[in-house]
Amino acid sequence: MSAPILGILGGGQLGRMLALAAHPLGVRVRVWDPDPRCSASCAAEIFARPLDAVHTAEFADGLTACTYEFEHIPHAVVEALAAAGVPLRPTEPAFAAKHDRLREKDLLSSLGISTSPYAAVDDLVQLRGAADRLGVPLVLKSRRGGYDGKGQAVVRDVAGLVAGFDKAGGRDVLAEAFIPFTRELSLVATRGIDGSFAAFPLVVNVHRDGILRLTTAPTPSAPQAEAEAIMRRLMEPLGYVGTLAIEFFDIDGQLMVNEFAPRVHNSGHWTIEGAETSQFANHVRAVCGLPLGSTAMRGHVAMLNYLGREVEHAAILTVPGAQLHTYAKAERPRRKLGHITVRCDNAAARDGLVARLDPLTPWA
Repeated sequence: MSAPILGILGGGQLGRMLALAAHPLGVRVRVWDPDPRCSASCAAEIFARPLDAVHTAEFADGLTACTYEFEHIPHAVVEALAAAGVPLRPTEPAFAAKHDRLREKDLLSSLGISTSPYAAVDDLVQLRGAADRLGVPLVLKSRRGGYDGKGQAVVRDVAGLVAGFDKAGGRDVLAEAFIPFTRELSLVATRGIDGSFAAFPLVVNVHRDGILRLTTAPTPSAPQAEAEAIMRRLMEPLGYVGTLAIEFFDIDGQLMVNEFAPRVHNSGHWTIEGAETSQFANHVRAVCGLPLGSTAMRGHVAMLNYLGREVEHAAILTVPGAQLHTYAKAERPRRKLGHITVRCDNAAARDGLVARLDPLTPWA
């Protein structure tokens, strides 16, 4: 029996970690990324061509299945993969909703999933109408593109509306009511081809400058059952296959969905060391039609992202229990260059190690 060959669209750090997780499962990986020296090149065959329909048949040759590490895939590529007989997992409806934040909000609302009140804003007249209807403070986001705080603005008063609108792109903007939440939680789960379901424990996320800085698990007083019910309500109508993450606002014990990501997610990186099966391994298992693995935790875990500058490797590795994951990327301001996980037997020891790691992890 020949080994499955998994295609991955995108060779960034998520593609890298998916490829690394595939190897122990006996799954070969072919990554489509125009850069032959992309982050995933350490662990996969790189198909270094422009991401367009012209090259799809060549990329698809011999693939068992295809998945992706980012949502903004040209529709022509999706159609060409289907014509080549290669299943794309998750399927198009899942990532199509992420092409436009308005479509994402509409999907959540249509499924009866609680999300912040919102409005589409295309000009200053609609902006003022949204502010009147939703109130101020107001969150403005570019409907297309944008991540890690890019293309977003929190407007604190009416005088800042125009500047916030410009920061969010000046057109095709989504306005959201500002939600004063207690904490931000996220749930990462995987659904198999056969409908099997495996969820990781809810985690607490702490952001800095709009970018995820710290994730900790397990979560005290976690509404796990409610979060899993919402996850299933989103996955099942989409016929979802693979790993998906939902970011929640916890408002005094009530969950509201902020947004979702139809792929492996930064808030699930802790699972590499902190769970029996990582989010990456379960995603590979799901999209290749293999049984899902256990999501049971291994102790108390934290994950720290670092940005802009590479860490001093030796300094990190002197911290007990610290595991360093570098992404082999060039240094650049506000660019994620890696993450560090720590795993302990109790929360106090974990938090103490985070305090030691914090000054060692750049945020530039």
